[in-house]
Amino acid sequence: MPKNKPRMLIAGGGYADIPLIHAAQSLGYHVITSGNRESDLGHRESDQYCPGDFSDPEAMLRIAKEQKIDAICACCNDFSALSAAYVAEQMGLPGHDPFETALIIHHKDRYRAFAETNGIPTPKAFGYSDFDDALGALEKLVFPVIIKPVDLTGGKGITRVDSLAEYRSALERAFAISKSKRVVVEEFITGTRHGFSAFIRQGKVAFYFADNEHYHLSPYLVSAASTPTLAAKRAIDDLIVQAERICELLSLKDGIFHVQFILRDDQPTIIEICRRAPGDLYVKLVQYATGVDYPQWIVRAAAGLGIADLRQEDVKGCFVRHCIMGFSAGRLSGVNIDPSIEQNIVDRMVWWRPGERVLDPAVHKFGIVFVKFDDMGQMTKEMERLAHLLHADILPEIN
Repeated sequence: MPKNKPRMLIAGGGYADIPLIHAAQSLGYHVITSGNRESDLGHRESDQYCPGDFSDPEAMLRIAKEQKIDAICACCNDFSALSAAYVAEQMGLPGHDPFETALIIHHKDRYRAFAETNGIPTPKAFGYSDFDDALGALEKLVFPVIIKPVDLTGGKGITRVDSLAEYRSALERAFAISKSKRVVVEEFITGTRHGFSAFIRQGKVAFYFADNEHYHLSPYLVSAASTPTLAAKRAIDDLIVQAERICELLSLKDGIFHVQFILRDDQPTIIEICRRAPGDLYVKLVQYATGVDYPQWIVRAAAGLGIADLRQEDVKGCFVRHCIMGFSAGRLSGVNIDPSIEQNIVDRMVWWRPGERVLDPAVHKFGIVFVKFDDMGQMTKEMERLAHLLHADILPEIN
């Protein structure tokens, strides 16, 4: 490796981080990845792997100092975003918010409190670090309610509760799985669910992209995203206003600003917010739909390289990012791609192995496929059966 080559730590190395790794390499960085699983696919693509828990800020700081890094970029995980902010603050690296600001953004209880104080549309919610105190939330809310660990994503530990009989056990599960042992209890709201991914530059939205979210067996784990969004322009305009207001209130640095929201009567309610790349190769969906090199802009911003040339590009076609999943526990026999959809596939990444064991079909993924449709009518129609056209065949285990 040339001695003068700058060094970037990507605090992760899963399959979803591969576009970030490649983007950093294209910008001339020697890329170091980290994480607890040496078998993660991203480590095969990086220049160097340093084992370490990316959810541990001190572990990432140790690696960053040992490797004399010049820049750090979060992987597609909130814990990594927090560690990246911590390392950047400790080492004086550009491209990241202060650690305390990152905690407000990425911890659900802190964000809900911030949103309520500042009139940001979000579900009514209460945060708790004590189990007995959390039992009192029902004095302020009515069923149904949602219970969530404050620090996990991907639907982990989330439970909808409709009765007092379910409440205690749901709280116990959420407290048990939370790394910080904190939960939020919030009102359950209905509506269509969407993503809004933007780039902040000098406090303003320089680029945005919106989608429609789709779900498999779990109602809280996004398994597919489609675009163009069905959200009305006035809803997107409102999200831009809210994003810029949050940016002003928290003095956010330039970079990605990703939101999940629920749409009710064309009014968006922000559910989650993060400042790192969304998972499951979402960045590639943005690329295919708009032509914008999303991974490179994310890396540039994280490295403090500047994003002055980033411009808005509208969606140019109908695209879907679909995670290949199964419908039952057991052993994988193969992946089924229906011939009727094959011609619409523009890209794919698969990592399945025959005989692979499936314990929880609601979260187990075998690959990701990108599909292009001719128009909104065709996309809307095919989305209803896409999980059956592109799925894993699971055989029951024989004892």
